[in-house]
Amino acid sequence: MGDFEDLKAAIEEEFPGWLVWRSDAGRWYATRSGDLTDAQLQAGHAMTVASDDSGGLCELLLEQSRKATEVD
Repeated sequence: MGDFEDLKAAIEEEFPGWLVWRSDAGRWYATRSGDLTDAQLQAGHAMTVASDDSGGLCELLLEQSRKATEVD
């Protein structure tokens, strides 16, 4: 499953509500498909996260998921 499209699909399935893409420079990004509340933003939720690789992106998304349980 080293192909970008497969990795993208797997990440989006594991983290619903996020859209994943990779820049021309190879950096991985995920952005939320919905809006955040003021309280979520103040609690450190991000609309977009970025990492040098897919593993790092998943770590950031996991961190965002943990924040969601703290605020929601």
